Order: sequence, then structure tokens, then C-alpha cells
Amino acid sequence: MAILKEKHTKSQATSLPPSPIPTYLLPNSSSNLSFIDMASTRKSFIFIFTALINRTHESFLFSYSFSSINALILLFRLLAVVISQAFTGTYGVNYGRIADNIPQPESVVTLMKASKIMNTRIFDADHEVLKAFKGSGIEIMIGLGNEFLTDISINEDRAMNWVKENVEPFVPGTRIVGIAVGNEILGGGNQELWEVLLPAVKNVHNALVRLNLADKVKVSSPHSAAVFQISYPPSAGEFKESVLPYMKPLLDFFSQIKSPFYINTYPFLAYISDPEHIDLNYALFKKNPGVYDQKTKLHYDNMFEAQIDASYAALEKAGFEKMEVIVSETGWASHGDANEAAATLTNARTYNMNLRKRLLKKKGTPYRPKMVVKAYVFAMFNENLKPGPTSERNFGLFKADGSVSYSIGFTGLVASSATSVFSLKLMYAISAALVLIVSL
Repeated sequence: MAILKEKHTKSQATSLPPSPIPTYLLPNSSSNLSFIDMASTRKSFIFIFTALINRTHESFLFSYSFSSINALILLFRLLAVVISQAFTGTYGVNYGRIADNIPQPESVVTLMKASKIMNTRIFDADHEVLKAFKGSGIEIMIGLGNEFLTDISINEDRAMNWVKENVEPFVPGTRIVGIAVGNEILGGGNQELWEVLLPAVKNVHNALVRLNLADKVKVSSPHSAAVFQISYPPSAGEFKESVLPYMKPLLDFFSQIKSPFYINTYPFLAYISDPEHIDLNYALFKKNPGVYDQKTKLHYDNMFEAQIDASYAALEKAGFEKMEVIVSETGWASHGDANEAAATLTNARTYNMNLRKRLLKKKGTPYRPKMVVKAYVFAMFNENLKPGPTSERNFGLFKADGSVSYSIGFTGLVASSATSVFSLKLMYAISAALVLIVSL
């Protein structure tokens, strides 16, 4: 089967509320090596080694008689593990590629690592992208496009061939952790796809099982707000009656295989749909009166958490109160048309900076305080070939040349920043290795 072509659009929100790291465990000083204490370096190495065993649950055979070369190899392997786990597990970025002017995948990997983005999602299974991510430690969710669902749903062999072509050859070097089967199917305009979604999901999962990959690669299917009949107040959240006959069997299967519920949540779309009745500060995580849910007696000071809890309420009503909710898309456009006045650079920076701070706290929501919120931000780049309103082409955290669209703490892909940061960390790793060798 040919490599999938990316296809992705967003849906408008359907119900609106009223107004109301760990850092790298490497030296962080540029001091001369002569000032590094050898004993403390060895102790630091032992600490890192022990901590990594505890965190990764891997077993290493350690001997005091190993050679200096083996020590160097081991150290670099350990440092690679540290780098791959520098991301907290709550923040990811959608890597859309509907553009003809964005950096090559290899440069994107460098950019993500420099910015400590260790989770990403693509909307297809492009082989060049998957090759570029090999050895990066970045976890990636790939997509099986809507246009392939019917074929995959009626033929188990087609599903097997797809997995053999687009997943099996790349793991474990490329850390493929999920397959999004379709995007925003239920509640969408093509009801024929509603019928084939679950069979397609099952066939892909069964192929993973047969290839012994199901424990590493989870199957899912992200939804838009179109699946909800109502989402305000959060406790009133429920699925549309027309969607339920398809949603409940899908959720039942996801519950069996322990896959989460993925929702595309856009306070931006909600706000521009009804700016007269929605407080902009509420949508942007800024100080505001907030919203009080009379049923649960819970207070919400931002729309993002309210939308997530509306998903939890809908799942609970459908009988899946233990299912985790993960945000597969959220973001704010930095430029838009005349009727998208909120699409400004200032608002985009405010939303994405506050969202990032919120996610890095590793907290739950008011309704599910123990379920840590996780989200993939949309999107990595401004995509100049996307159809639709101007905002669709301006959700990027980074511009086409790899520089930042606005500052929220990331490093752009330019010689004076990303390259130097990467080189500096490499220098630190080599320095630490040399000190270790000398001290053995």
C-alpha cells in the first residue's frame, strides 16, 4: 500500500459556556574540566545509573572491571535514556505537514529535541518522517487517514499489510506508541464512515496483536466537539443520541484494550463562534470570574479544563467513568480573517504559554483531580497549504523557517540557538564521559 497522504481539518465547537523539567542530568556549567571533582563525578554517575534503573525498570549488568570503552558506551546509552525521558509526559505537539516550505523531518527532530518536545502526533504514516525520528527517543502517534477506513474495515489482510508496511519496519528504533484510526469521524458529515470506524479499529488492533506489537502501540480515534449534545455546564456533558449507537461500542472496545478517549478541544473555536457570551480571559487562562457548576459545586477558571470535564461527564453517562481523557488537539491561531478578531499573536502566545505552564504542573481537572491532564498542541508549524479560513494556516508554534512564531520558552531552529544548544549538550556528555574514563 502506498504511503498515506496527510489529510486534516478541524471542526467548530458545538456547545459553548456563557460569559462569566526535569532538566537533562548533565553538567549545567561551562567550567573548565580541571575544576571538576573526580570523586563527585563518579558519585554523580552512580546516582544517575541507579536512578535510571529505578525509572526504566531495566536490568543492567554492572562490573567494576569493564573497560574504559565499555564505560563510555554505557554512559552514552544512559544519557540517551535520560534525554528521552526529559519530557514529563503531559505535553505533546501535532506535527502537521500541509505545507511546501517547512523544514525537512531531520531538522524537525533537532528542533523538537532542542525544545524538549518528546511527544508528537502526525496525521499519516510517512516513511521519511518515521525514519527521521529513529533513535530520537521522541514518542510518535501516527495516523490512518479517513480515506482508508472503508478498505481497512472490510479486509483484515489490508489492515495487516498496512501495519506491516507502516509500523513493524520502524519499531522499536522509531518509538511509535499509537495509531489514530481516522480523525473526527463520529459527528462528522460522512455517516458512512461512522459505520466502518469500529471494524477498522478492530482490524488494526488485531493486526498489532498478531505481530506482538499491541502492548507497545495503542489504537485510538480522536473526536471533535461535534460528538456532544451539550457540554455546558461540564457536569451536563453528554453525547448526541445520533452518535451513541456508534460511540458506545467503540468505547467498549477501547475500554477492553485500555485505550483512552481522545478529544480535540479548541477554546479558540468556541470563543470566535460566540464572542459576545464568552469571556476571552476565560478562554485564555487569564484572571476571570470563572464558571460555577451547580451540580458538582466545582469552579472552573478556564474553558480548557471545563471542556475536558464535559468529556468525563459524557463518558460517565455512557458507562465509562474510568476511561482517561487525553486532548489530541488544542491551540490558538496567531492570525485570522476579519471575523476571527481573537486570532492574534498576543492571544496565541498567551494561550499556549499558559497551557504549557498548566500541563507541566501535572495536575488533574476539578472533576477528575487524580487524572493528570495530557495534551497535544496544534501545531508545530504554520501550514501554508491548508484550506479554509486564514486561521487554519496560522496555528504554528514555529514559522516555516523553523524560527519561533512567538516566545513561550522554545528554541527556534537557527544556527545561534538550536544548533548551539544541541552542540553544548553533546559537549557536556563527552566531557562527563572523559572524566569517568580518567577516574576509573
